[in-house]
Amino acid sequence: MLLDLKDLFAEKTESRPFDYSIDLSGISMNGVYPFVSPVRVKGEAKSLDGSALLSAFVSFDFSIPCDRCARQVDRHYGFKFSHVAVPYLENKDDAGELIEAVNGVLNLDDLIREDILLELPTKFLCRADCRGLCPRCGKNLNDGPCDCEDITKDRAAAGTLGKLIH
Repeated sequence: MLLDLKDLFAEKTESRPFDYSIDLSGISMNGVYPFVSPVRVKGEAKSLDGSALLSAFVSFDFSIPCDRCARQVDRHYGFKFSHVAVPYLENKDDAGELIEAVNGVLNLDDLIREDILLELPTKFLCRADCRGLCPRCGKNLNDGPCDCEDITKDRAAAGTLGKLIH
């Protein structure tokens, strides 16, 4: 969505609400397409002394395999974002804090997509204490221990005993 902010910059308009959806289903993460619903975007841009204060709330459904055990993780996310948009950047060092609306127009889709991707966790877990998969047999250790644990313990004990004998 292209958001025209010229009237807000000129203080001819007080605010401009927006309410729409973005399709992010084509974004791949770790070989998976986790955005399983359109991203709902609601917010407004308010005139602010020659600039515009953007406030937005996004919500969407997300589904991705757990990074430890591969069990599917289904979540509903909701994030709030805010930015200050300006007609031009006087100092390019301000690019981290201010958003430049070239010719008074801001591509809201690009901004929201970037905000969402930066806000998502870097590791997706089915639960905080996920035990993962056994590296030997592949059993999901969240479902209980596997027989490999006993074999590993027995070998470790035998190795220690063998060192003591020699």
